[in-house]
Amino acid sequence: MFETLDEIRADCANRLIRAARDRKSPMHTPVIVTADVDARVMVLRAFDPASLTLRLHTDTRAPKAQAIAADPRIAAVFYDKGAKIQIRVRGHGRIEASGPVADAAWAASSNFARRCYLGDGPGAASPVATSGLPAEFEGVEPDDTQLLPARENFAVLLITIESLDWLYLAHTGHVRAQFTCTGGAWEGRWVAP
Repeated sequence: MFETLDEIRADCANRLIRAARDRKSPMHTPVIVTADVDARVMVLRAFDPASLTLRLHTDTRAPKAQAIAADPRIAAVFYDKGAKIQIRVRGHGRIEASGPVADAAWAASSNFARRCYLGDGPGAASPVATSGLPAEFEGVEPDDTQLLPARENFAVLLITIESLDWLYLAHTGHVRAQFTCTGGAWEGRWVAP
């Protein structure tokens, strides 16, 4: 497997880079946990190893946006069943609804994906099962003009990683390492699983 802490840290970075780029990666959809102890599966859109930042997309009206504004502590769990590797990260999150990062993420999204932000806000009550989308956009890709009102509901969730916990599950004995980042420098240690 891995012999050194540096190899593990590099593996974590490579797995997160792949998870953001490859929708078939088992780590593409991590569980994100906000400080209000609410958890949800989200899609990892980008990982920047230089700034240790994860990027995900969200709705400004989502309860997690208010939870992160009130308390930015956040955690994420990534798991690759085939490799038997779990990566847990902790850090601080922030919601950006405007600015260059949010604008670039919106521009890179397909119109079909953008249509999610046309509907009711996450958690809106309904008397029937619903996607929340306006009826005219059920299964239909809107054009750019129809999507103009959706942009105000779109935001990115940026998570700056402060620590990570790597666990390898093995029948011969699990192996675990932890890393913290202070001032851009990583410090790692082996720990008992």
